[in-house]
Amino acid sequence: MVLQTIEILDQAGIVLTDPEKENVEIAEFGLGHLHVEGLQLVTYVNNDRYCAKDLVLFPKQTCPEHLHPPVNGEPGKKETFRCRWGTVYLYVEGEHTSEIQGKIPKGKEEYYTVKHEIILNPGEQYTIPTNTKHWFQAGEKGAIVSEFSSTSRDEADVFTDPNIIR
Repeated sequence: MVLQTIEILDQAGIVLTDPEKENVEIAEFGLGHLHVEGLQLVTYVNNDRYCAKDLVLFPKQTCPEHLHPPVNGEPGKKETFRCRWGTVYLYVEGEHTSEIQGKIPKGKEEYYTVKHEIILNPGEQYTIPTNTKHWFQAGEKGAIVSEFSSTSRDEADVFTDPNIIR
């Protein structure tokens, strides 16, 4: 999976150092079907003030619905997604889009509750407010999203699907 992730980054012209390649995180959420639900992460910096990552998605791969709640009296993570390569279908709280372009993984419909669709193409970005349910999916060729956010505390994320282990 790491090699496939690096190949996608190479296609997009994103160069990683050897240590970054060695630290690619594969998040399969304990579900056992990474190419359907999961994502790959390259974390460049994550400290007590800010975080910068690249989120790599295989074709039609979905990051499950979740939110970033307040932690230890601090607001939850606020993040800006900027599409670098491919197409990303982002779903957030708000008025439901009548016909979304993303495909909810089969049998998981009850865990994907937000359907306000935002389509991001290269160079487009969207900021997700703190404590907001969201999920996202890559288009046909996959996608790379740069995430710029407040401190990331992935272990505190709340997923709609109770079967997810983070």
